[in-house]
Amino acid sequence: MQMRVGFEMIYDCPAPTPMILALSIHHSRAPDLVRPDLLFTSPAVPVTAYRDLFGNWCSRIVAPPGRFVLSTDALVNDSGEPDVVAPWATQTPVELLPESTLVYLLGSRYCETDQLSEIAWHHFGHGPTGWARVQAICDFVHQRIEFGYHHARRTRTAWEAYNEGQGVCRDYAHLAIAFCRCMNIPARYCTGYLGDIRIPEVPSPMDFAGWFEAYLGDRWYTFDARNNTPRIGRVLMARGRDACDVALASTFGPNTLSGFTVWASEVTPE
Repeated sequence: MQMRVGFEMIYDCPAPTPMILALSIHHSRAPDLVRPDLLFTSPAVPVTAYRDLFGNWCSRIVAPPGRFVLSTDALVNDSGEPDVVAPWATQTPVELLPESTLVYLLGSRYCETDQLSEIAWHHFGHGPTGWARVQAICDFVHQRIEFGYHHARRTRTAWEAYNEGQGVCRDYAHLAIAFCRCMNIPARYCTGYLGDIRIPEVPSPMDFAGWFEAYLGDRWYTFDARNNTPRIGRVLMARGRDACDVALASTFGPNTLSGFTVWASEVTPE
């Protein structure tokens, strides 16, 4: 199938404002781009790109004073297959994990493994391991947190999400990631597009989505504690330890985000 994905973000800046943007589709999906996700700015400004420590494509700009618009509109080929389900996937002992996964066992800005370790072992320490353990974590988090955009708070951590019992998709991901790490399973945060494709339409406005990947056996698998069911049409943008590493826009000066629109829908292939 083919999808149209993109966004428009409108800023009001009182002065020139440097920005770091993590808004590009992940390089692993580059072969699928029918129409690339070129970043457009209005007014036009120079854009430089670089690869960050996690392999994500990032852009650097300086937004001029006044109204400033960022946008892109891409076409992406997709298999149309739902997220992989692999109940046979086993948990790899820590001493056998690849070095590249070890950073995803550690606590991070929004995933406080030290505060959640005892809770994690209480709930998940005596049950199955491997895929079933990660799924049990997703089931628990899905039930623990009440979803609502009015619950959004960009400073909420996994520990706070556990105690408050409310949040948005990033909070589900952070709590599940923290629990996985407590149980010695590497887990990393993902952000990207996830439209209401081949499911009943959701009436609320669309936003970028947050989910996570867990390392089982010898590879990473996608999990989504917020939706807690395999979905079609995920388009990855960036990965990191948590949402702090993949902030859509890091701004260095006063500004107001006055407009925000995201789209991701199935279209007839060109």
